[in-house]
Amino acid sequence: MNYKMYQTERLILRPTDQSDASFIYELMNSEKWIKYIGERNIKSLDDAKTYIKEKMDPQLERLGFGNYTMILKSDESIKVGTCGLYDREGLEGLDIGFALLESFENLGYAYEAARKVLELGLQDFGYSKISAITTRDNVSSQKLIKKLGLRFIKMINLPNDEEELMLFEIQNA
Repeated sequence: MNYKMYQTERLILRPTDQSDASFIYELMNSEKWIKYIGERNIKSLDDAKTYIKEKMDPQLERLGFGNYTMILKSDESIKVGTCGLYDREGLEGLDIGFALLESFENLGYAYEAARKVLELGLQDFGYSKISAITTRDNVSSQKLIKKLGLRFIKMINLPNDEEELMLFEIQNA
């Protein structure tokens, strides 16, 4: 099935697929991913392919959207991060999430992609509320979430996770 790609000024947002396995392996094993998002036990290229197949593809097939690989328009061979909307257990509505390879941080890519994905969720996909979650110590993520217009609501715990997370939300007016 062909799923829709989106573009921003500098990025192509393409649904993550098996061709992204080596990129997903690299991203999910980065220091900040493990620190702020969590260890996913992606220890090989096959693990990355399985993760895409079992964790990303089902939502894409069910809802028509999910995790997007962020690709530079100026050089389509360069993947800089991921951004998406996730139907996450324990959260009402959708959760917006993003992650970048460290060498592409602080260049505005995460905001650019997240702003587009947020707009899609609230306007094109018809959701009235988008949430975001982050750890208390992930200050850069909190800044981006606030810049997108989400407001801090409360501290929460997701099912089967003991770490307390900050919950942010935005409602469609």
